[in-house]
Amino acid sequence: MASLDLASWQSRLPVAEAVPRVAAALAERGGAVLEAPPGAGKTTLVPLLLLEAPWLERGRIVMLEPRRLAARAAARRMATMLGERVGETVGYRTRLDTKVGPSTRLEVVTEGILVRTLQADAALDGTGLVIFDEFHERSLDGDLGLALTLETRRVLRPDLRLLVMSATLDGAGVADLLGGAPVISSPGRMYPVETRYLDRPPADRIEDGVVRAIESALGRETGSLLVFLPGVREIRRVERRLQKRDLGPEVRITPLYGDLPQAAQDAAIEPPPPGTRKVVLATSIAETSLTIDGVRVVVDGGLMRRARFDLRTGMTRLITQRVSQAAADQRRGRAGRTEPGICYRLWPEHEQALLAPFTPPEILEADLAPLTLELARWGTVDPASLSWLDPPPAAAYAQARTLLRELDALDHDGRLTAHGRAMASLGFHPRLAHMMLRARESGHGALACDVAALLSERDILRSSGGARDCDLRLRLELLHERGAGRQLPAGLAVDRGSLERAKEQARKWRRQLGVADDSASRAAAGGVVALAYPDRIAQRRGATVGSFRLAGGSGALLNPADPLASEDFLAVAELDGDPRNARVFLAAPLARADIETLFASHIERADLVAWESREQAVLARRRERLGALTLRDDPLPDPPPEAIRAAMLDGLRELGLDALPWTREATMLRDRIRFAGRIEAGGWPELSDAALLAGLSEWLGPFLDGVTRRSQLGHLDLAAALTAMLSWEQRRRLDQLAPTHVAVPSGSRVPIDYGAGETPVLAVRLQELFGLGETPAVAGGRVPLLLHLLSPAGRPLQVTRDLRGFWATSYAGVRAEMRGRYPKHSWPDDPMTAPPTARAKRRR
Repeated sequence: MASLDLASWQSRLPVAEAVPRVAAALAERGGAVLEAPPGAGKTTLVPLLLLEAPWLERGRIVMLEPRRLAARAAARRMATMLGERVGETVGYRTRLDTKVGPSTRLEVVTEGILVRTLQADAALDGTGLVIFDEFHERSLDGDLGLALTLETRRVLRPDLRLLVMSATLDGAGVADLLGGAPVISSPGRMYPVETRYLDRPPADRIEDGVVRAIESALGRETGSLLVFLPGVREIRRVERRLQKRDLGPEVRITPLYGDLPQAAQDAAIEPPPPGTRKVVLATSIAETSLTIDGVRVVVDGGLMRRARFDLRTGMTRLITQRVSQAAADQRRGRAGRTEPGICYRLWPEHEQALLAPFTPPEILEADLAPLTLELARWGTVDPASLSWLDPPPAAAYAQARTLLRELDALDHDGRLTAHGRAMASLGFHPRLAHMMLRARESGHGALACDVAALLSERDILRSSGGARDCDLRLRLELLHERGAGRQLPAGLAVDRGSLERAKEQARKWRRQLGVADDSASRAAAGGVVALAYPDRIAQRRGATVGSFRLAGGSGALLNPADPLASEDFLAVAELDGDPRNARVFLAAPLARADIETLFASHIERADLVAWESREQAVLARRRERLGALTLRDDPLPDPPPEAIRAAMLDGLRELGLDALPWTREATMLRDRIRFAGRIEAGGWPELSDAALLAGLSEWLGPFLDGVTRRSQLGHLDLAAALTAMLSWEQRRRLDQLAPTHVAVPSGSRVPIDYGAGETPVLAVRLQELFGLGETPAVAGGRVPLLLHLLSPAGRPLQVTRDLRGFWATSYAGVRAEMRGRYPKHSWPDDPMTAPPTARAKRRR
């Protein structure tokens, strides 16, 4: 390795003063936390100096960077400091690019690379030190990588050293996680940066405010500008506005974001040619680990875009939010890396204190399916067994496990299946890995690689004026240039950069999967997408064009003018996170037959016999369901009678007893039985409303054969059903205890009302009881009836249980009042000797 003159760098990179303390802490404690401000040189000088540590014993250093651009830039800068080319002492590994050689001892890698390295070699043989740089960004892979590395050190490699470096981080928490490692602070000697606060532009006009700030800075300041914007959309808008201004030939506008080709990214961070200055329009990718030569002015729009996973919908959506104080400080620090600088902030100064102190860790807001798959591959079922700064939220982790089971990656115990192991080995998101492996089995592997490449890149179709075309098949045609001559809908244009990146990515994945670069029909695109997103299979809601229900249970909407809006089924690849009706951005048509073939093991088939409240009838259906979608709903031939009876009983419980045909006969029988039960022990059935409802299946069930709807209940013989509840002896005793009628002196048989109260009632015309001295009784003479003595017109004259007393006392008054009103009826002086009659007097 080329020598590095420490003294020559101390004045330029002040963190060198802290390196001996860091090396000592790593030697004695095995871990350390280094806090140093932006521009202190920790990303470049610290790793190089630690290569000379005697305890490293020619082992290598692996240093993590959160982004590919930062990894490449850091490796190049360190190689330049050594006077070497990248790939000699210093190299790098990223997902799409690797430069290492046999003499490489310092590898700069992206965080996902470390996780995959650990899965392949848990002991990290040959590695003496792992450095987590810019750990304040708290990416999902960064947290996972640290948890797995700590497990490796605890179980396999107690000699492995860990160094966590950051500019804005609560170092005490990380130090505790590392086992009480020392926290070493290096204040550094950053150049002064003046902060100027501006008025905050309206949320929908941020580009105008940024352009004004850029023009002002170009006119008042020297040097290049680094401008922070939330996303690519805003970068393009600002770029177009600036291109229309007369900024002068010396001003070069260079975008900088993650999806740019590597050459364009490199051009953005290279020094500007002599006599020129740059305006670098960047996302938060430029916050850390980058030194863009010539920049002394930062314009901070104050916004950032983050992915947030929604547990309710199971979808990740991008949200635009205000930066944290820590992120704002990182951005401000970019202006003081090489000389004194200026930072323009597009918000009032009093709002600075209102910003969140730190950006929330990704593990608290992200889709945890990739992390859960990696943990299963590691052999961890319970994440609590590992060490975390912030453990994975239980609800999000449980949902991720459910998804992985649906993708056949985990068994019911949460262990990795053979298919899950194959998915994890690919290094893709579990959805895409499952899609490509299953599609390869059915001969659509190349198509799956194309689909995955399109979904992994920014949309290759740019839209303007609200124009949209959601059909994924159009993108697939353009990917293979078959749609090159096709007239695109108005407002749509091909993004050549995204298209070329998608092509290259698809080619790489085909090689990785070992599938041929074919030109198969894109008709299978819907089925391929459905493999990745089974919860986003969409079924049209009735006849409503553009309205769909997703298998996951929520709704989705498509512009009714879109050609896909009339499809019966769609496989949705991209949509927003609205929890009720998400807007579809990218989809492909899907045939019912494909659903039944691809998801045969997940389709629930059930014969349903149930009461339908709206129809007030029993419905017998044969249904096939996939999640919340009903694929088939046909009449069930020959449904089991017992199932129909049970469903009808459910309906009766809902309708209540009043829905039954309570005839006079049935009502009287129920009242007689209840009376018998009150006066005599002996196991008489309980016939209260509550008891009858509770025992419906026993007493009424046998009489419901052939009854399937409310309108048929009128044919039931409730009296027979109630009688069936009695034993033969109870039926005999019932007639003795509670006869239905009483024979009165007139010869009439008068019915007894057992439902009027505790005492049975006999309502009879007074003249029919002439000559009767004793009150009629039931229950073997134990219970005198309550007599309702009626006028010839049937109106009550007297209520009594003492007939003899009535004749002796009250009758005379009744006779005096009634004989004038009813002269045609008998009103004798002595009712005990008068003949009873049910008729009026005979005419003379």
